[in-house]
Amino acid sequence: MSALGGLDWLVIGLYFFGILVVVIWSSRKQDSSEDYFLAGRNLGWFVIGASLFASNIGSEHIVGLAGSGAKSGMAMAHYELHAWCLLVLGWVLVPFYHNSKVFTMPEFLERRYNSTTRWILSLISLVAYVFTKVSVTVYAGGTVFQSLLPEISVGGLDAFWVGALAVVILTGLYTIFGGLRAVVYTDALQAVVLLIGSLCITVIGLKTLGGWGELRALCGSQHFNMWRPANDPEFPWVGMLIGAPITGLWYWGTDQYIVQRTLAARNLQQARRGTIFGAFLKLTPVFLFIVPGMIAYALSKSGRLQLDNYDQAFPVLVKNLLPVGLRGLVVAGLLAALMSSLSSLFNSCSTLFTIDIYEKLRPGQSEKHLVFVGRVATTIVVVLGVIWIPVMRLVSGALYEYLQSVQAYLAPPITAVFFLGVFSKRINAKGALVGLIVGFAFGMFKLACQIFSGLESFAGSMPTFALALGQMNFLYFCILLFVVSIVLIVGVSLMTAPPPAEKVESLTYSTLSDKVRKEFRSSWNRWDVISTVVILAIILGVYIYFTG
Repeated sequence: MSALGGLDWLVIGLYFFGILVVVIWSSRKQDSSEDYFLAGRNLGWFVIGASLFASNIGSEHIVGLAGSGAKSGMAMAHYELHAWCLLVLGWVLVPFYHNSKVFTMPEFLERRYNSTTRWILSLISLVAYVFTKVSVTVYAGGTVFQSLLPEISVGGLDAFWVGALAVVILTGLYTIFGGLRAVVYTDALQAVVLLIGSLCITVIGLKTLGGWGELRALCGSQHFNMWRPANDPEFPWVGMLIGAPITGLWYWGTDQYIVQRTLAARNLQQARRGTIFGAFLKLTPVFLFIVPGMIAYALSKSGRLQLDNYDQAFPVLVKNLLPVGLRGLVVAGLLAALMSSLSSLFNSCSTLFTIDIYEKLRPGQSEKHLVFVGRVATTIVVVLGVIWIPVMRLVSGALYEYLQSVQAYLAPPITAVFFLGVFSKRINAKGALVGLIVGFAFGMFKLACQIFSGLESFAGSMPTFALALGQMNFLYFCILLFVVSIVLIVGVSLMTAPPPAEKVESLTYSTLSDKVRKEFRSSWNRWDVISTVVILAIILGVYIYFTG
């Protein structure tokens, strides 16, 4: 890509200055663990919703969605239409999280089940964050930086290393000192920059192409169809309709990385409205990231753009369509996407380690000591992310192929444990433990089979069952694992004693006290319902329009 102009650098500089101002303003008063990890439980709906969106959208998300749009059209839009999962978080799960006053999702499992389930989920989450989300985000950030600013070199380090190190260290610093308050307020700013920058690409791209009708004509019906055959090797329609939402409900409803923002709301009403606003924002990637990929494909097909690699769809559009100044804004948007995802990861890892592991091992520590430990934990995660960069560069080709399916192997048992826990008072700790442990083991076994079945030296000697499992579509396996987890959790629970009354009091729908029910009901009004219906109507409309 050509060098950025002076105006582009001015825009990027203003973006970073804005981030600095927000961090300094939001970093005041970090004396207690509640201040540091949950922003004093005083956030409003706007920053919660913006942070939910910005945490979800990483730079690799943008580039990957645009590449997918260029390659296969609207197939990946299913994941973006999981905005309804945010509504499930706000209407179904947040009331229980808010009422229990927990800091983390593992802590909620301890309230509902026992301390062992808390330990298991804490360890699974931390390992998954450090070795998948942190590493992938850091690597993708360096790759994007190298693509957009290849001319940069500092002290012998190329653009990849300069970008990866600079963004990781800068993001780590404001996360370490600012805590969740700095994370969510910078997320709010970054969401605005990201949305404006991406909207420019879509509008200018459509104008260059000649309008929506021209896009549809050049792309053809296949690119505009969200549904693939049931035997499609990547996105079978049954798997996308049933399997993908299982992962979506885990990610949006039970993952600390996302849910922590709602735990920091000043009250239940603000938490729910934050999820509703976040759901509105979650609908935008279909039009701001996937459609630009389709525009790049259409321009390439008509000979007006050279597209050698689908993953370069977004950078190529930036390079060829945007004027100076707007180009800098989009680069700032990509940096915003990377930084918001990283800061959320750093803060979530810090919270999980400090609250769920350190405080359990060393109870009775002062609030200031817990804040200090949280900052140290964040620092360690930042260092691990940096150390992992060269490993990612060596094995990225293999990791990227398999990381897409890792969440489908982690999510089903966790989703089952949370949702069965709030909908049935009969589910007990023994059932939850068996479901988590066996489900996690089965998911990792599938991942191992998948890896080895892809290696010729191993595939020939693998048992038939293991080979078939390894080659099974990850979405179909997600459905299978979810069913197995439910059967185990329900079966073991019914064969053992019911949980004590204190373990289910106000933690399931059938055991809510009259006082809590009244609080739940008073936390919403008709506008919350109307907004929810509008979101669901938009989702349905997108499904209908992009069918056939």
